[in-house]
Amino acid sequence: MSAPYKQPEVTPEMVKSHGLTDEEYRLIKKILGREPNYTELGVFSVMWSEHCSYKNSIALLKTLPREGDALLAEAGEENAGAVDIGDGLAVVFKIESHNHPSAIEPYEGAATGVGGILRDIFTMGARPIAALNSLRFGSPENARVRYLVDGVVRGIGDYGNSFGVPTVAGEVYFDESYTGNPLVNAMAVGIVKHSEMASATAEGVGNPIMIVGSKTGRDGIHGATFASEEISEKSQEKRPSVQIGDPFTEKLLLEATLEIIREDLIVGIQDMGAAGITCSCSEMSAKGESGLEIDIDKVPVREEGMIPYEILLSESQERMLVCVKKGNEGRVTEIFDKWGLDSTLVGHVTDDKMFTVKLNGEVVSRIPSESLVLGGGAPVYHRETKRPDYLDKLHQFDPESLPLDRDWNETVLTMLASPNICQKGWVFDQYDSMVRTNTAVGPGSDAAVIRLRKTRKALATSTDCNGRYCYANPRVGAQSAVAESARNVVCSGGQPVAITNCLNFGNPYKPEVYYGFKEAIGGMSDACLTFKTPVTGGNVSFYNEDPDRAVFPTPTIGMLGVIEDIDHITTQWFKDDGDVILLVGNNTNELGVSEYLHTIHNQTRGDVPRLDLEFEKRMQDSLLALIRKGGIKSAHDCSEGGLAVALAECCVSNPDLSRGAEVTLNEKLRADALLFGESQSRVVISCNTAEAANIIKQFESNSVTCRQIGLVGGTKLKIDKLVDLPLESVASAYLNAMTGFMDTRPVEPATGTV
Repeated sequence: MSAPYKQPEVTPEMVKSHGLTDEEYRLIKKILGREPNYTELGVFSVMWSEHCSYKNSIALLKTLPREGDALLAEAGEENAGAVDIGDGLAVVFKIESHNHPSAIEPYEGAATGVGGILRDIFTMGARPIAALNSLRFGSPENARVRYLVDGVVRGIGDYGNSFGVPTVAGEVYFDESYTGNPLVNAMAVGIVKHSEMASATAEGVGNPIMIVGSKTGRDGIHGATFASEEISEKSQEKRPSVQIGDPFTEKLLLEATLEIIREDLIVGIQDMGAAGITCSCSEMSAKGESGLEIDIDKVPVREEGMIPYEILLSESQERMLVCVKKGNEGRVTEIFDKWGLDSTLVGHVTDDKMFTVKLNGEVVSRIPSESLVLGGGAPVYHRETKRPDYLDKLHQFDPESLPLDRDWNETVLTMLASPNICQKGWVFDQYDSMVRTNTAVGPGSDAAVIRLRKTRKALATSTDCNGRYCYANPRVGAQSAVAESARNVVCSGGQPVAITNCLNFGNPYKPEVYYGFKEAIGGMSDACLTFKTPVTGGNVSFYNEDPDRAVFPTPTIGMLGVIEDIDHITTQWFKDDGDVILLVGNNTNELGVSEYLHTIHNQTRGDVPRLDLEFEKRMQDSLLALIRKGGIKSAHDCSEGGLAVALAECCVSNPDLSRGAEVTLNEKLRADALLFGESQSRVVISCNTAEAANIIKQFESNSVTCRQIGLVGGTKLKIDKLVDLPLESVASAYLNAMTGFMDTRPVEPATGTV
């Protein structure tokens, strides 16, 4: 008979080292009615970390619009959001961050971020059909930054390519605020029949609990708490907290998981992501209003001497917790054996609402499940807010202070070659965007488009956020992120239906940071209500700071749109010589916090361009109606870089279909504002000559400005008497810049410091 398991004594120093406050520790003792032991302390530590509990954000998140006629799963109910798209089909989608792991070990951090979000999709019973991402780094002049870019992009590409999901879209931004703390947000989209959707639920007394997939190791222990603290020099010591992924095992896990769901063998299933076994057990039992009892000594491990604390908190990848319908254990095992994966019976469902862990029959942890989960017994905080002092100074900006004595041809080329505007082919060429052959529009247009087999429908997806806008005005910045994401979907022929979000901010205990978070939530809510795009879920990532600075507030929006007929798919590049170029929306003298101001004048000043959400909605509705009628050949939104950049992209973004343009604006605006101002709610469209008058009339009937500004054709981009550039120069600046700044200078090795 083995000796009883002896746990280390819990001390005040140990409590502090687990990131728990005195108040939280007192609450734990009240919940348990006693002092927690070492294992229980670890469980509470990870489950009450910011990463798992959302204790500093959940109160505000509940104010977001989370209901809609098409929603099949509301925010927080399941592993991912689910939207009904008709014909008995649902789209499952979600975006999450893997910022801190990617700052320490960029390749594995990014790869496991992709793996985690894919598991969230297929545990719902959906087959992943597309992956997207939103990436932010410091200046590419910095060797450490180039090392991070290289590792993150390879990690995303290698995992997605090996797993066999097309990576179809995303965005890459560079700014000093992300130097030590890059943002790596991964999104995935899947498709499932309503009848085959699975739930993250454990219920039914006596139903078996199984762990399936990979064995459990020591990698990733306290990964959730690591994600709930700021990046510092000591963060290099956290390398063991970064998990190691295996996309080939994940592919097998996908097939086995979908098979047991299709055969109706299970009650529920959940990915073991942050906090591993602990999180999946507590969340599944709480959702089922039941309890779980786990024999920790039965969990298959790949390292010797692992104690319950380590097994419960491990974040080893490619594992699932499954609640099996009693009597089906043998069939589940048979299926996982067929796919070469472990499947082990480790416990059963109880009726006591407790998460109980035993080792050799001895209880080593016993905690009420509800006390551990989001919206349950975990603490909820309302943090102090303070409007940052920098805002008033930043908003004091007079465009007249900028000189206009410039070579505008050279300025256009400089803008097109700038890191935030240039084509990101260096990135997306490392991704397989065509695997499974359903990609209709891949990287390089306003939104990615994925065809749905055996239907006439397609999905349009986009990720968007301008962090500089959110720094200057977090409420309008967040509104703009939703508006631009919806605009990109509409320009591609889709009806925006719902969003997922990844909210990347600094330390929530700093009132200025929390002000930005609260305002961004308010702005997102404003826009989502206007566009009727409810929030299906997502991720909050706080503590995105390095010793020098916090990142720009970055509420990344993942927008889902539905294209009712594949004939409506629209791309951003001009199609035929002689076509008419129309501008929808109005140019203004606004230059605040623009890419032009940042790139050319090295300034981040001014306020965000004005945004009228009701006008934006009318514009988008009008544009989509016209696209569905078939008269519009191309549509491209004006965003970073303004009208000149948008026109250049329409000319050369598809190298196989380059077309020149001659544009006449004749507006009494500053030349820099006319070319590079980022006035909102503008779209450049093209059509044949016969359609132009009717299109203008349709927009104007909805009180939306639209006018002819030029013609497609020739071998140059001409704008008034300001710009006259050969397409070869335009294409070279736009298409080759990133290869130049990524490949011509050495990349710092992995031993570099943060």
